[in-house]
Amino acid sequence: MFERFTRGARATVKGAVAQAERAGAGSVTEEHLLLALLEQEGGRAAFAVTALGLHDRRASLDAAFAEARRRGGLTRADTDALAGIGIDLGAIVSRVEGTHGEGALDADRRGRRWWWSGHRPFRPGAKTVLENALRVALGRGDRFIGEEHLLLALTAKPGVVADVLAEHGATYTAVQRALYGSVADGGDGEGDPGQGHAQAG
Repeated sequence: MFERFTRGARATVKGAVAQAERAGAGSVTEEHLLLALLEQEGGRAAFAVTALGLHDRRASLDAAFAEARRRGGLTRADTDALAGIGIDLGAIVSRVEGTHGEGALDADRRGRRWWWSGHRPFRPGAKTVLENALRVALGRGDRFIGEEHLLLALTAKPGVVADVLAEHGATYTAVQRALYGSVADGGDGEGDPGQGHAQAG
């Protein structure tokens, strides 16, 4: 699959590894892929990111991801669902952090095997994004996988990154419109890897 990646898409994948390294994370996540995309210059994805105002709201994105990590990677929908059955996740997080320290529920802090191997693996969710980028490209009839396909795949995979992007106005449809000008061109679902194909990771 990687032979189909454009130079920019490969730079994004390498950038995601660098993001994980800078954060001291034990593995590469969807969040790292998005942050690497936000640092790309030139190309269709960079244009879409700028058009959607994501660069201007980088601090807000960072804060949203930090809050999600504090919740153990649960989405807002998960939090709302728990609240619906009387479980106050905020109270649980506060109690756990009071005992074990801030960020105790951050899944990536619990196992850092890379210290021994020097290698940061891609988490299942990040691998799914890469696979879905291929589906997006094939759905659009493209023979390559570019940064724009990675960006669309990030919005299509259910989870924290897609939620945070949607909260900032970057839904699959909005990103597709910013990239291609019209959702009619491949926007009837053919290019969408589909929520059913995506696996939460």
